[in-house]
Amino acid sequence: MRRGRSLLAGVCTLAALALAAAGCGRQGPAGSDEEPLTVSAAASLAEAFGRYDEGFEGGSPRFSFAGSDELAAQIRQGARPDVYAAANAKLPGALHREGLVERPVTFTTNALVLAVPADSEIGALSDLERRGADLVVGSPSVPVGSYTRAVLSRLGAQRAGRILARVRSQEPDVKGVVAKLVAGAADAGFVYRSDVVAAGGRLRALVLPERLRPQAAYAAAVVRGGDRPELARRFVAGLRSGRGARILRAAGFGPPPR
Repeated sequence: MRRGRSLLAGVCTLAALALAAAGCGRQGPAGSDEEPLTVSAAASLAEAFGRYDEGFEGGSPRFSFAGSDELAAQIRQGARPDVYAAANAKLPGALHREGLVERPVTFTTNALVLAVPADSEIGALSDLERRGADLVVGSPSVPVGSYTRAVLSRLGAQRAGRILARVRSQEPDVKGVVAKLVAGAADAGFVYRSDVVAAGGRLRALVLPERLRPQAAYAAAVVRGGDRPELARRFVAGLRSGRGARILRAAGFGPPPR
């Protein structure tokens, strides 16, 4: 129903073998020979981490934003960022059991919402079942896609099937879903509340009924074998309390689960 294509700007993904040498974000402190802290993080954290970057003690980190599953695969393949931050606790937990990261810390939460363009006539989840509404979702392997399917499974097989029949694109990370919506290539998509905040008024969030909502908990871990483990631990600690936590709340994220 909607037309258009869009490239996601401002988010870069590092290849596994190049992660230590390239990335997006600024370099270490002027005059320092030390490599900057390297952080692999879920795409939905891009805006918040970009603000955390600006005043981080120890120099500006170098970021790689992508789907949490893709970043976990890079670590399994030999990439060694200093910090890994995912949009769920499952992936960092699995890497910890494999001995690749230190014990993960759950540092924030997010809410899954149905996002539509600001001028859309869609006003509820039930509107997705009407003829002609095009839907974009995350792929099943990425956290936002997994959360989306958890929501739909609670609707029952028949309703879920009707909504899934409207899916026109499955994206590798949540920013791909946002890009399609902003470009007018889809009528609705499941994203996080923080993504709607970051869209600056171009999208509108439809809150899901409480009985359908999954808890999206984010976890971060220090990667074993990274170059700057102490600085990495400070980065992770600052996400749960202090300046990093305040930035996350302002960006639309919630407090860590109790």
